[in-house]
Amino acid sequence: MSETLTLAAETRDRVGKGASRTLRREGRTPAVIYGEKQEPIAIHVEEKALVKALGTGHFFNSIVELTVGGQTVRTLPKDVAFNPVSDRPEHVDFLRISADHVVHVSVPVIFANEDKSPGLKKGGVLNIVRHELELVCAPDAIPDDVVIDVSGYDVGESIHISAVTLPAGVKSAITDRDFTIATVVAPSALKSEEGDTTKEG
Repeated sequence: MSETLTLAAETRDRVGKGASRTLRREGRTPAVIYGEKQEPIAIHVEEKALVKALGTGHFFNSIVELTVGGQTVRTLPKDVAFNPVSDRPEHVDFLRISADHVVHVSVPVIFANEDKSPGLKKGGVLNIVRHELELVCAPDAIPDDVVIDVSGYDVGESIHISAVTLPAGVKSAITDRDFTIATVVAPSALKSEEGDTTKEG
């Protein structure tokens, strides 16, 4: 479960490029809170605190509690615009969420017990098709990652989403097919099918 991040925010009286430039010079990053059928709120947050939150590596999978004018607003970060030259964050979009809100998130996949896979022991290679899974869950149930056990998988076998145990209350966003997450392939399969003698002559 991802931790909740907190950021202090202040409302912006003036919007527009000039006002935004002034804020950035003062070490603040303009942002907006939207969603839940309420009016968007133009805010700004401290750039240093934002960069620290971005540095956690799971900013987009975390609930961010914004304190604005003495009130706490629960949000999920949806987008960060970075300066193409300096890489400084220039603007953030926060989606307002309620307790019964369901969110779509991308969560990284981690593979475990590779030493217990017969295929990998034989020199096979784990060919990862999806490094992240698109999940649907309540904001409080967002996992940091999904661990997939590769024990028992042999060369030529694939790991599908149906074989993965997701945490309680978490579902795959893709429901219309049993998609492949990874395949155990023979090392030769990576060398453009070298030694393939099954071609019809």
